[in-house]
Amino acid sequence: MTIDWKQEVENRKDLLLEDLFTLLRVDSVRDDSKATEDAPVGPGPKKALETFLQMGERDGFVTKQVGNLAGHIEFAPENYSETLGVLGHVDVVPVGTGWETNPFEPQIINDRIYARGASDDKGPSMAAYYAMKIIKDLGLPINKRIRFIIGTDEESGWKCMDRYFQTEEMPDLGFSPDAEFPIINGEKGILSLHLALNGEEATGDYQLVSFDAGLRENMVPQDAHAEVKIAESLDTLEFINAFEEFLKVSPVTGTITEEDGLVKIDIIGKSAHGSHPEDGINSACYLAAFLDKFNFQGNAKKYVSFIATHLLNDHYAANLDLKYNDEVMGDLTVNPGVFTYTPQTGGTIVLNFRYPRGMSAEGLEIKTEIAVSTFGMTVGRGKEQTPHYVSPEDPLVATLLDVYHRQTGLPAHEQSIGGGTYARIFERGVAYGAMFPDSIDTMHQANEFISLDDLFRSAAIYAEAIYELVK
Repeated sequence: MTIDWKQEVENRKDLLLEDLFTLLRVDSVRDDSKATEDAPVGPGPKKALETFLQMGERDGFVTKQVGNLAGHIEFAPENYSETLGVLGHVDVVPVGTGWETNPFEPQIINDRIYARGASDDKGPSMAAYYAMKIIKDLGLPINKRIRFIIGTDEESGWKCMDRYFQTEEMPDLGFSPDAEFPIINGEKGILSLHLALNGEEATGDYQLVSFDAGLRENMVPQDAHAEVKIAESLDTLEFINAFEEFLKVSPVTGTITEEDGLVKIDIIGKSAHGSHPEDGINSACYLAAFLDKFNFQGNAKKYVSFIATHLLNDHYAANLDLKYNDEVMGDLTVNPGVFTYTPQTGGTIVLNFRYPRGMSAEGLEIKTEIAVSTFGMTVGRGKEQTPHYVSPEDPLVATLLDVYHRQTGLPAHEQSIGGGTYARIFERGVAYGAMFPDSIDTMHQANEFISLDDLFRSAAIYAEAIYELVK
């Protein structure tokens, strides 16, 4: 039996878009300020989960909601011995600034769907869901259960998966539509280190009243803000002019205002996914680089100096003595993601590392402690995931690569990334699409989009791939 998978997607593209737009309209940013026992990561992610599960019920699948944090949509033959898992997520990162459209009112402009979550991960998840739906609609014979697992906290702490697998069984193999083609069979380890510096009374001609930047540790900070008190004996205009000159030679924009000796500075860089800090422009690091030119005192000086000398444009952590490369998984990277400082509370910096095989969380922590010790900082360990790798000889990997090549005609080869996807939950789990080699990556950025072509191409690939794995 020959199936034209692309035509099957074409037959359903209007319905696919309608469902995707419904999901994209849900503001599903995690909001702990509104979290309740009924909505553990806030009402938005819960609503998005419920919306997806209702679509599954409508289409005749078996659905289950688990703890208002996760759920699944599935169908299975009468007799099966294995389960194929497909893992997507409906939570999204904060919006940030710089949007030209309403991020939760999707629009098609130049054959692209613009909305927060369009590419990460509502669009790819909907493509994978429709792939599963095509197999069910066609009544194709299968010998494995297909279970689409939906999470609501992928962008933060994975609380959703922790809760889900307390009661639900682990699939035998699977993939997550949350990365890129041809495949991601290697994912670097992820470690967040929290640097802390004690507060102290502000002194000197220049006093750092506040410094803050960053929305999430896995996003390059686009916006940074600082407030500086300048002594009356100094020329504030000289400070302002120095900032204007700094902007002329820096890849950022910004504004500076002064009132009663308090100078407010805002810098705008470029956001990017924390796994690719080199693709962004870290506003906080440039702000610190400017401030470091002035005679701040005590811990304020240590704070801005450390950022300026050890973090600015050092995406591979050479200044922390952590530069490392694995021939399969690539370079270690670091994203300085969240910054806060006041004289009363002190300073904090969250460093988000993506590290390949051959490195350990313990080694990263030890070397970072050495690097920050001269600045009076301490180090605490936060979010951590070890490196994950599935051999290209595994039939799962071989099958997925074969389907990709067959549908696209493009080279199919193994790849590793710094991003962390749900795929690492499975021993035999990989990430598979939905970005293609020629796609523009806008994940975690303003004006996030997915092209219609990518959406429909990936749905066809997912349909054939799922069927090849379960027939």
